[in-house]
Amino acid sequence: MPGEELLTVDEVAKELRINAKTVRQYIASGELVAIMLGKGYKISRDDLEDFKKRRRTDQRPRLQERP
Repeated sequence: MPGEELLTVDEVAKELRINAKTVRQYIASGELVAIMLGKGYKISRDDLEDFKKRRRTDQRPRLQERP
């Protein structure tokens, strides 16, 4: 979308408090959507927020406890 905030791999890594290499692994695996622009990736704010929502543990289906 026009005017949408785009973040660099380093900015995403800093926000998530993880290594930039880990961000690139998420992109390579398809877990994090990114756009290749020039020599690097850009991640939209919306795609980052979607990624964070999918990774929330309280949003995952719970395993049934065995009796």
